Amino acid sequence: MEPDLSSLSAQVQRESLTLKEVETEIRKVIVGQDYLLDRLLVGLLSRGHLLIEGVPGLAKTLAVKTLARTVAIDFRRIQFTPDLLPADLLGTLVYDQKHGEFLPRKGPLFTNLLLADEINRAPAKVQSALLESMEERQVTLGETTYALAEPFMVLATQNPIEQEGTYPLAEAQVDRFMLKLRLDYPSRVEELEILDRRLVEVDHEVHAVLDRARLLALRKTCDAVYIDQKLKRYIVEIVGATRDPAGAGAGDLADLIAFGASPRASLFLARAAKALALVRGRGFVIPEDVKDLAVDVLRHRLVSTYEAEAEEISTDDLVSRLLDRVEVP
Repeated sequence: MEPDLSSLSAQVQRESLTLKEVETEIRKVIVGQDYLLDRLLVGLLSRGHLLIEGVPGLAKTLAVKTLARTVAIDFRRIQFTPDLLPADLLGTLVYDQKHGEFLPRKGPLFTNLLLADEINRAPAKVQSALLESMEERQVTLGETTYALAEPFMVLATQNPIEQEGTYPLAEAQVDRFMLKLRLDYPSRVEELEILDRRLVEVDHEVHAVLDRARLLALRKTCDAVYIDQKLKRYIVEIVGATRDPAGAGAGDLADLIAFGASPRASLFLARAAKALALVRGRGFVIPEDVKDLAVDVLRHRLVSTYEAEAEEISTDDLVSRLLDRVEVP
């Protein structure tokens, strides 16, 4: 049964104004980066983890830290390095001589908003320590499992893997991220504004707009955003096309895609589209919301063939071509 969109509309308009306040606070520090700010809000609303990729100096870390300052929840930052150990994230058991037992000493992973800075600087064993927490929202120390507080969100940054001293993330690890964002250089106008701001040492005061209760209420509103059955089928068709390009009328791409996306991609794309609709002030999803997010949801879930790599066809190109072939409702 379709919801009453008229009653939802007023609520969405109120929540949209709150999100605009969050964006206004972030823009006191960040110049441009509309794409990044939209996706940060999408992840925050849809309970999704984000992987942000870009060369050093594009304000990845600064944007995440500024977002954390606008939300009055617990925030931790972990700088990933080659000598980092899993216990440095999760915590460990410490023997209490007085009571003769092992007691948990919880690590920085026990937080609401975790910034995993330069995640690909650490080896696979440390990266995989995040798996349980990202998927199950829990951490196991010894024989005891501890639930993580709600909300829990991982915002990871990484430099491109071609750079020296980095480790590519495992497929299972990457798949836990709802969106993988790729940042480009700012325009010359934006870069000039960055110079004007940063050459003068001014500490821009960023105010907290949301607290924990308010954020959880926003997430409930996001859950209520309406997505039509036709759009659900559209999402399934897009994801299905990555597994069977020929069936979607893209037989010329079949030799370029080794493995397609799993059903997790369909779920993430639907949830992210609902969040983007809320950010844009609507109580319902439209096809443009799905198309705008499809590349971010799918780029790290497709495995291209050697032929695609030889022809320098990226997964972004493959997703864009598939979107052109799948009929829009």
